[in-house]
Amino acid sequence: QVQLVESGGGLVPAGGSLRLSCAASGSTFRTSTAGWFRQAPGKQREFVVAIRWTGVPTYYADFVKGRFTISRDNAKNTVDLQMNSLKPEDTAVYYCAATRPFQATQTMDEGGYNYWGQGTQVTVSS
Repeated sequence: QVQLVESGGGLVPAGGSLRLSCAASGSTFRTSTAGWFRQAPGKQREFVVAIRWTGVPTYYADFVKGRFTISRDNAKNTVDLQMNSLKPEDTAVYYCAATRPFQATQTMDEGGYNYWGQGTQVTVSS
């Protein structure tokens, strides 16, 4: 079993930066694909970025390429999301997620993830 706890959300002006962190408990996290999803008010949850257990490859939604960077530290059981050049449309609750061990399918599909955090709010003001 894996438990995930996100932190680092907050209010930031457009063009600013935030760094989200996801802390995991459970030894299998080190062998899981980890991802970040987000859900804006009135919208469905959508894929943002993912990273394999080895650290490569990484997968990015088109709308964050060049602005967001995912990284992980398996020694610390953490996955971070560095978000730069934030836009008001990035406002959402951001969720950390993890797959079963060694799962390399459905990487950009929330159905491929078995473990979810509670989410952290990111608000970007215009």
